[in-house]
Amino acid sequence: MVAQETPLKIREVTIPVEVPVKPVSKREIKQLEAVLIIGTLFRPDVLQAALSKEEFLTWVDSLAVAAAALAMEKAGYTVSQIAEELGRTEATIRRHLRGETKAGKLVRETYDMLVRGELKMAVPIVSPEAEEELKKLQEQVKQLEEEVKKLRTENIEIKEKLEKLEEARKKAAEEIAKAIESLNKAKEALAS
Repeated sequence: MVAQETPLKIREVTIPVEVPVKPVSKREIKQLEAVLIIGTLFRPDVLQAALSKEEFLTWVDSLAVAAAALAMEKAGYTVSQIAEELGRTEATIRRHLRGETKAGKLVRETYDMLVRGELKMAVPIVSPEAEEELKKLQEQVKQLEEEVKKLRTENIEIKEKLEKLEEARKKAAEEIAKAIESLNKAKEALAS
């Protein structure tokens, strides 16, 4: 049985990222490393390609090494220090840093996008059902907005009618008071 692949629906979003591009502490190195990994994985061009790879986990591992190596290089670590810290050969680290590996090239591109403030990430919608559900919810929101608009219009009309009724009630109360006053005067006139 062959599984049929459904292309992912992808939405691009720009996420403002405040991370030092020249880290000076281990914490900042880890922050840059995390942004490089996530930023690379969720780039629209990379996400589509990554999910279609059979060796996805191996590829992600290579990506993580490339991101860590670049973050450490930006902090001033030497290739030998990076290799020792990451448990890889110096040759592997050099290939990643020069962009000779796919992961190294992608991480470098992500870093450059980050520096320029152009890093965009893709949010995948995994199933057609989720996309359909989103459309239904958007339609419901539209209907509710129309209903609210209609209710606001009705509310304004009701307020106007209430104001007119209140005016009529006041006039009627004044007329009744005048009629009662006239009746009382007539009653007094008859009694005298």
